[in-house]
Amino acid sequence: MIDVTDEEFQKLIDDALGDLPGQHVKNIKNLAILYEDHPTPEQLMKGHVRPGFTLLGLYEGVPLTRRQGMEPTYPDKITLFKGPLSFKAQSLSDLKEEIRHTLWHEIAHYYGLDHDQIRAKE
Repeated sequence: MIDVTDEEFQKLIDDALGDLPGQHVKNIKNLAILYEDHPTPEQLMKGHVRPGFTLLGLYEGVPLTRRQGMEPTYPDKITLFKGPLSFKAQSLSDLKEEIRHTLWHEIAHYYGLDHDQIRAKE
């Protein structure tokens, strides 16, 4: 487990977003990227998490592939979970990579990819 301040964690998120391929980041619209310490019971349900497991990140919204030309009023949301991500990491570079990978994974959901499609691209 690695321990970082909230400010350091936010900087790691910002850095990870900057490290992602430009076309994917440039095309993001109306999407909030936030972090929380841990997922709520409701978020665990939304993420279809089995007992004894947790979430590293969660995309909440309507994927672009399902919008049919409609723009939502409220932004879609990606939440990264500091506690589980920090617990999984053994070093600062591990944490940075976990954040980058989780952020990419959740952005892929924003673009409409399911878990099988994401695994195939990884």
